[in-house]
Amino acid sequence: MAYGPRSAPPDPQRRTGALIGVAIIAALAIAIASIVTFIATHSERLEVPVGPAQGCLVTMDDYTTTLTWEQSINASIIVGESIRRGLPARAATIALVTAYQESDLRNLDYGDADSVGLFQQRPSQGWGTVEQIMDPWYSAGKFYEALAKVDGWETGVINDVAQAVQRSAHPEKYAQHEQKGRAWASALTGYSPAAISCIDRVENPANAAFLTDFVATVWPDTVSVTTSETGGLLLSTDSETTSWAVAQLAQIRGQEMGLVSLQAIDQTWAVSSNEYAHWQPAAAAAAPVVVTLR
Repeated sequence: MAYGPRSAPPDPQRRTGALIGVAIIAALAIAIASIVTFIATHSERLEVPVGPAQGCLVTMDDYTTTLTWEQSINASIIVGESIRRGLPARAATIALVTAYQESDLRNLDYGDADSVGLFQQRPSQGWGTVEQIMDPWYSAGKFYEALAKVDGWETGVINDVAQAVQRSAHPEKYAQHEQKGRAWASALTGYSPAAISCIDRVENPANAAFLTDFVATVWPDTVSVTTSETGGLLLSTDSETTSWAVAQLAQIRGQEMGLVSLQAIDQTWAVSSNEYAHWQPAAAAAAPVVVTLR
């Protein structure tokens, strides 16, 4: 075939490049189709968990409030220390109200001037060293020591009692946390049974030693821990109120010990990863508290 003066023979390199481009586009189309197919057939596995954030919830009458797992740990120590000292539930309420205001129940390593910890206690004012105050058990204990020195703390206005301990520049701020403090203190001291639920998406392995140590710290003489035939932990006490305190404190420390389920007397509860599960009637009453770990 002859070519005119304005035409040129086809360029082999251009034809090869075009073929490569077509091949790349085809490969991309196949890859995209494969990804879409994979997502469509594995959507349940790839689904990001939805629902409430991890943590714990307490309900009293029509009132509910939540804590993160970090806050839950600190709340359990504050209440646990009050029980260890034989103080009434009101002491735990006052301490929780105070810690809500001072640190939002977080163990802060900073604060105004040299204040640190859950209660923003100051080494320069005799509360202890920074290292001591950053230990929640120590700081809670020091708070209760100061609380016991306040005249009329057992019956006084909670805001005013907290202020008498803390001597804050904002003396009226504690009152706003009173309802939250009362709810958690009542449940964690066992006076409000079946009031707590928690969401855990971490699923840590079983750590029975953690629960045993915690119980030994809070109830060294009144609660015993043994292992059941099925591998669960049996926590025994003569008091129904103590049974519920044990159960609900175990709930809010559940993430650390790999908690799966609890039975407190005639009520059962199982941890969930996506909802605040309710306590349910048990098929039969068991030991005061039965704890099942992973």
